[in-house]
Amino acid sequence: MPREKITNTINEMSNKKYIKQTNPFKVPTTDGKLIEEHFGHASTRTGGFSVAHMVAPPHWGEPHQSPEFDEVTIVIKGRKLIEIDGEEVEVKAGETILIKAGSRVRYSNPYDEETEYWSVCVPAFDINTVHREEE
Repeated sequence: MPREKITNTINEMSNKKYIKQTNPFKVPTTDGKLIEEHFGHASTRTGGFSVAHMVAPPHWGEPHQSPEFDEVTIVIKGRKLIEIDGEEVEVKAGETILIKAGSRVRYSNPYDEETEYWSVCVPAFDINTVHREEE
């Protein structure tokens, strides 16, 4: 989204008591994962919380991280494997999980089907506070 359109959108948001998201920010990825941020730093320049829709392809995974924000994951389709401080937890469609800030966590989809889910972070996801480890 061009910077001018983002500025106009933010100005419009401040004049209304609601925000209708019709054009989520598609985060560029190199691992086949779809990330559409509906609210947050990249989409609406807001930092209190973020909401993103994601689809992780089969056999996807990311490095461990120790974020400074709480993250709620709501699995819509498939299942997701989450390693939290060394413990593995599988979250299936229809289930949710809250990962508290400061946990050492690794998200993955080691299964043969894709995983669709929503993520809510409080405060908003920020690349500077996620603290991803090198692989």
